[in-house]
Amino acid sequence: MRAGSIGLLVVLVLALAAARAEAQPGSACGEPRVLESRGATTRYVISPLPAQEAPPAVLMLIGGSGKINLDDKGCPRFQTGNSLMRMRMPLRAAGFVVVLVDVPSDHTGEDGLGGFRNQPAHAEDLGKIIQDVRARTRGAVWVMGHSRGTISAANAAARLSGPAAPDGTMLLSSMLVGDSRARKVWAAQTVFDVPLEAIRKPLLVLGHAADSCPRSPPSLGASVAKRAAGAPVQTVTMTGGTVAPGRPPALPACEVGEPHDFVGQEAELTAGLMRFMSGGSF
Repeated sequence: MRAGSIGLLVVLVLALAAARAEAQPGSACGEPRVLESRGATTRYVISPLPAQEAPPAVLMLIGGSGKINLDDKGCPRFQTGNSLMRMRMPLRAAGFVVVLVDVPSDHTGEDGLGGFRNQPAHAEDLGKIIQDVRARTRGAVWVMGHSRGTISAANAAARLSGPAAPDGTMLLSSMLVGDSRARKVWAAQTVFDVPLEAIRKPLLVLGHAADSCPRSPPSLGASVAKRAAGAPVQTVTMTGGTVAPGRPPALPACEVGEPHDFVGQEAELTAGLMRFMSGGSF
């Protein structure tokens, strides 16, 4: 068995063990937290801290509306099948602290974060959470967004500085093309709406070659890297997964179960992200 295959197997075994532990009666998904910002509040949940000193943490920013509707135990009730949600347990099993961020109290309507994702105030909210997490872990804090969540992640990376800034950012299936004709005005937003030129920390731009979502063409990943030229950037395009080559895409193709969501590649994806956060190549 190749070394890479062994690594993926280890990730899977650890993930299964951690998932069984979390599934035990009475166990919680982590510690729910509420922070104030701008006169509003934002709920997030931080997973239990591992034994090692200064463990790295990953803030996960979900796409769509951004709403995950955390319950009293800190467990998400919405968007539980998303690729970021599926990576929680492998990352926790590998010693990472996982942070799930819900929408702020003034964005709980149908659109959720909607057009707020690219605003400086949204970056400010995320900066408060990053500082709170860093004070608890004493380690590096990374930000990872998927789909529309990449607008939020890029916004934080571009606008925050000092203790509020993430130590690095990972953009998965980035929103690279907007729709100015959509019913919702905010559907025109993309990661290019934030000052990518200001990013200085490590940045990963990850797409999938078979992604048929019209908002996240992998071919435009290089344009993000060009704009963020002041940062160490890795642009990666994955292939494979469980979707058969040539199969007509399901509608909508920007959802769970499509290459846009890296379906069937959780172990490979998690292993690559861990390498990147450790200073190596995805």
